[in-house]
Parts: sequence; C-alpha cells; structure tokens
Amino acid sequence: MFCKNCGQTIDDNAVVCPHCGVQVAQVKTGDSEGNTMAIAGFVLFFFGFSFIGLILSIIGLKNAKNGAPYKGLAVAGIVLNALELCGYVILVISLIAGIGCAAASVGGSVSALCAIL
Repeated sequence: MFCKNCGQTIDDNAVVCPHCGVQVAQVKTGDSEGNTMAIAGFVLFFFGFSFIGLILSIIGLKNAKNGAPYKGLAVAGIVLNALELCGYVILVISLIAGIGCAAASVGGSVSALCAIL
C-alpha cells in the first residue's frame, strides 16, 4: 500500500506512515457503546412491559448478530418477555371466560365450560 500523503510504500496493516507520520488508517477499537436494546429489553421484563421488552430484545439480538455484545442477554429477554406475554394472554382469556360464566349463572343456565371453571 502507498501513503496518501508522501507516496512511499508502507505495510498494508500500518495505521501511521513510518516515513511522514500521517495517519493512514482508522484505529480499530472494541465496541464501547454496548447493546442498549438488549439491556433495555431485559430490564423491561421486570417492570411488566413485556410487549415493548420483546421488541427491544429482538432488536438487541439483531444488533448482537452484527457484532454488538450481550447476545445472551438479548436471548434471555426474548424468552422471558415472550413467557410473560403468554401469561398475560392466558390471564385475559381466563378473566373473559370467568365473566361470561358469571353472567350465564345469573341467567340460571350454566354451561359445561362454566362447570369446569
């Protein structure tokens, strides 16, 4: 490779030209930003915001596949938020069925489903 400043031949992996001292390449550093989406998605599980946490954890996993850290945290956020979301759905279905059975029992007829609940 050639230096863009002085034109001398330099090593392909050089960051600074040894002849003129001009920087010829960017210094590669680790990812200092982290993966805030994975962290936020995991933390939202504990506050009950499972839908938002699930979305952020999926974005965090995508970021982790592109080189960002905390892949395990993103996967844990996806699993925990998905389970919590399923629990909410089961709870809502149970409440709706319970209200329906209560309304049916007021009318005097109780179905087989209400007898089970």
